[in-house]
Amino acid sequence: MEQTALRPKPIPGRQPGGSGKGSGDGPSPDAGRHRPHAVRRRGRRLVSAMLGVVAGMILVLSGVGLGAAGTTVVGAGGLAGLQRQAGPPAATASAPPRPAHAVPPAPPAPVAARLGVEVVDAAGPGALVVGVHVPGPGHSAGLVRGDVLLAFGATRVDSAADLARAVARARPGADVTLAVRHRDGGRQRLTAVPGLVT
Repeated sequence: MEQTALRPKPIPGRQPGGSGKGSGDGPSPDAGRHRPHAVRRRGRRLVSAMLGVVAGMILVLSGVGLGAAGTTVVGAGGLAGLQRQAGPPAATASAPPRPAHAVPPAPPAPVAARLGVEVVDAAGPGALVVGVHVPGPGHSAGLVRGDVLLAFGATRVDSAADLARAVARARPGADVTLAVRHRDGGRQRLTAVPGLVT
């Protein structure tokens, strides 16, 4: 039986056999082919760098970076200017401190009754109904498009503005008698209950 000699495993980058091409101290010309992982790693780094550059350009062009920085700078400057104008804060124990950027509360809106109709000036005296809100006080009273309102309670209505002023003065929830001329010329008295829009 023939015995085989033990041979050492070849060193990566060198050809087996220990002599000839690639067995010297320098790297062999095809050493790059034995290390494909290094090429893939360089490719991944390049792709990651390019994606970072593209994302940065998109953020800058969309104004996100500059907008956030600008808001911070402008906001801080605006607060400092408001604090200079207001002077030193007064120390009061009863009222909690309010942030400088808080908007003062708006005055309460005046409470006015609504009839739920849209009107324009009629050809003669009165307000011509061109729209009725459903549901609404006007619809509940029986007003329809084409009706002409001649009186609202004890107030004579000569124009759409007269009707608007009369409705605004009315007390919400109180019955009001309406004098109406229908499209066919017939006249009728209707009862409406002006309400609030919430």
